[in-house]
Amino acid sequence: MMELDIIRRPLDTEKLDKQRDAQNQYAFEVHREATKLDVKRAVEQYFKVKVLSVRTAIIRGKEKKIGRSEGRRPNWKKALVTLKEGDAISLFEGK
Repeated sequence: MMELDIIRRPLDTEKLDKQRDAQNQYAFEVHREATKLDVKRAVEQYFKVKVLSVRTAIIRGKEKKIGRSEGRRPNWKKALVTLKEGDAISLFEGK
């Protein structure tokens, strides 16, 4: 798996803003098959930072109804990445 395929999109919420300021942690939606080591290598190579730890979780997709039809959103994987003190990802800093 290539590094660009592993990271799907950055996640940005109020809770993650607080974690970014207090603990230097960033969150991404990642490929379902990606391991912690894959995520670490991808973030370090793509953003040129030093990763201290990676935590992952599978997020269950929600049940959705539109009119009479029912469906389900797909499950996805979230990675919470802790960076070395002093490192930052400029993608999130423009707020």
